[in-house]
Amino acid sequence: MDNKTFGLRAWMEQLNRSELPAMAVVVHDLLRLAQSETASVGQLTDVLMRDAALATKVLRVSNSVYCNPGREVIKTLSRAVVVVGFDQVRMIGLSVSLLDGLLTQSPREQLQALLARSFHGAVQARNLAQYLDQRQQEEVFIATLLSHIGELAFWSHAGKQADRLAAALAEPGAEPDKVMRRELGVTFEQLTVGLLKTWNMGEIGQLVQASRTSDGPAARAVALGSNLAGRVAAAGWTDASVQALIEPVAELIGTDAEHAWQQLVSSGQEAVRVAGHCSNADLQQWIPRADDLPLDLSALLQMEVVPEVEQAPSERAPELEPETLLQPNLKLFKLSVDHLKLMVRAAMDVDTILNTLMQGLHRGAGIERVALMVLAEQKTQVRVRAAIGKGAQRWRDTFVLPCSGQPHVFSHALEQRDCLLLGGAEQGALNTLLTTEVVALVGSGPLVIAPVVAGSRRVGVLYGDMRLSGRELAQPQVTAFARMAELTGQCLQRLSQR
Repeated sequence: MDNKTFGLRAWMEQLNRSELPAMAVVVHDLLRLAQSETASVGQLTDVLMRDAALATKVLRVSNSVYCNPGREVIKTLSRAVVVVGFDQVRMIGLSVSLLDGLLTQSPREQLQALLARSFHGAVQARNLAQYLDQRQQEEVFIATLLSHIGELAFWSHAGKQADRLAAALAEPGAEPDKVMRRELGVTFEQLTVGLLKTWNMGEIGQLVQASRTSDGPAARAVALGSNLAGRVAAAGWTDASVQALIEPVAELIGTDAEHAWQQLVSSGQEAVRVAGHCSNADLQQWIPRADDLPLDLSALLQMEVVPEVEQAPSERAPELEPETLLQPNLKLFKLSVDHLKLMVRAAMDVDTILNTLMQGLHRGAGIERVALMVLAEQKTQVRVRAAIGKGAQRWRDTFVLPCSGQPHVFSHALEQRDCLLLGGAEQGALNTLLTTEVVALVGSGPLVIAPVVAGSRRVGVLYGDMRLSGRELAQPQVTAFARMAELTGQCLQRLSQR
């Protein structure tokens, strides 16, 4: 029988003879910069430039549509920091170091699947941490990504012993811990603790350990992110085990279940997009997509008029009887989504795409006024290309806003990747984008906007409000709005390729 590595000490010696320690040094230094209040651009670029391949990959990711929707050509790391942001470039460096560093030796399926799951969990946990303490976001991200580092290192560097273990674990009735102790003399959990200690990842190691018992908010974010990614990978988004995590997430971030669910789905979609840029392997295929999840709009059927602050008679929203209020038509909304999905695969003309979009959001999702504002006059103006809802049709003749000068909500949306709900007290500084000119055109009150992007080309901004009745925009409506904006961009991109 050939010699094999057995026991914790032997495995630690073997793994620390590999390329892993060099990768750990980069991760450690990038994490140290995250914890420093005086970290400079020069220090960040110095760490990244130690490895030419890493620096090249960070530049490639920084030039991607996801990180750089304006498509400004970035040739240096210092310019990447200016365009993309210091924290984002550092996060890209961390992700690339870990993902490609572990995939160097072995692209086996077990490794790719676990890496994708770990990355998905890390994105989920980081986005939950932003509700708790933004200073801990990167620590939470790295702790979640490294919470399975022992198993990742094994599948990456164990060679033939990894093949034997995979075969043993595949046997009917195999108990993973018993099989590992028999075959390796150690568990993956022990390898994780040992590697983090060897790599001097003190605080990260403590956070990983605390996540096993959910000791503290940051540790709970790590645990929930990791658990969610594992359950989604095993059973899909609609499984009861995944749904069971919605309430704990809502409790952690201090919101309702609906918002918590949308946060998880949004983070899942982000993980799919980013994984495609941060690794040489196709990790996207291992993260279940949430694109086809049914949108729950049932709560919209019970929408009621929300009392507003007393206004002058000329400014007050018209009083409408409940039976005359626009109500969602869930069947029509689903039909509109299905038609847009078909048009992503088989291009149709612009008018058909926009008519489907307008009808789906207005009559389907029950949004009273909807419009698509597009870049015009050599991208110097924003004008209305399509509109629906009482009084909105006249915007095609009257609505004109310059793209230069004082920033406004539409120019801001063109620079963003996310759907935004504005006009409420909780939006704070963003409400300054509702300029006098904007209010003169669309009125005051809550509104939802989302950029429409066709590949790398910024087409315009999708706009919606409930100004006619004075009702609030419900979270499911905002979710529907964001999904339709994304699909419209995909349809227009497909049309441009025809």
